[in-house]
Amino acid sequence: MTLAKTTFAALLASAALATAAGACEMTLRSSDTHPDGYPTVEAVKAMGGMVEERTNGRICIEVFPSAQLGEEKDSIEQTQFGVIDLDRVSLGPFNNIVEETQVVSLPYIFRSVDHMHHVMDGPIGDEILAAFEPHDLIGLAFYDGGSRSFYNSEKPIHSIADMKGMKFRVMQSDIFVDMVDALGANATPMPYGEVYTSIQTGAIDGAENNWPSYDTSGHYEVAKYYTLDQHLIVPEVLVMSKLTWDKLTPEDQAIVRQAAKDSVPIMRDLWEQQEKVSQDKIRAAGVEVVTDIDKTPFIEAMAPVYQKYVTTDKLKDLVQRIQATE
Repeated sequence: MTLAKTTFAALLASAALATAAGACEMTLRSSDTHPDGYPTVEAVKAMGGMVEERTNGRICIEVFPSAQLGEEKDSIEQTQFGVIDLDRVSLGPFNNIVEETQVVSLPYIFRSVDHMHHVMDGPIGDEILAAFEPHDLIGLAFYDGGSRSFYNSEKPIHSIADMKGMKFRVMQSDIFVDMVDALGANATPMPYGEVYTSIQTGAIDGAENNWPSYDTSGHYEVAKYYTLDQHLIVPEVLVMSKLTWDKLTPEDQAIVRQAAKDSVPIMRDLWEQQEKVSQDKIRAAGVEVVTDIDKTPFIEAMAPVYQKYVTTDKLKDLVQRIQATE
């Protein structure tokens, strides 16, 4: 049993004891679009265990996975209005709400997952979390969303030239569309659930995503070429409704904030485990994985994307500080 699983089990046990000692005075509802068992879902459960233990069972957290409380756009609005107390969301849907999130959603802004961790765990991450408050949200912690790479049904991609004219599904995001266009390919925004059939029928050549999503969606069955270019390493964020936050005492606010931070290493450990399982499964299925790729031309091709979205001195400074972080 890994450290994360051992810690998680201990937290759940202590939470059960705390709950048995006295019923919760406040139960916070937390939303997640991912299914039960997914690393982000389990991390918020672990956070709930810590909060219950540290408040002697006064405050509980109930997690609603699989978009039971709505898809991300709707759940964000409900959290702002206090209908939902906690929400785990990718930073992408926040791009038009909290401008600082646009920067960490840019292609190749992070050199690696480790670089992303160093940035988001430090003062820059704290600054971005604080930027949520004017929008009726309290930023608590950043989770991982993995690194996204291109996959397709036609051929292995070793260079930008290989992408020319190919059709790739992207999320319904202007940054994603502009990124694919800048690489000489054709971006096709469409819902996630339509991707498998669209690749199968040839309506698109491929898509882009992280290892676990490429696996659990079954896309590797119809798109046998995966290029590890890691063009996007977009963090995910756990936010709390400011209306709910303001109902807590300063002591309980500190407990909730610290429990959220303490859940991050648990989430990352679970994520690494899930990535390894997915990688092993995908390679065993005969997918050709391209790892020897020169990212420099891909990064240089993003210049017009950065020019379009990094338009203020504040955002330009943020980009420079992220790139300067070791």
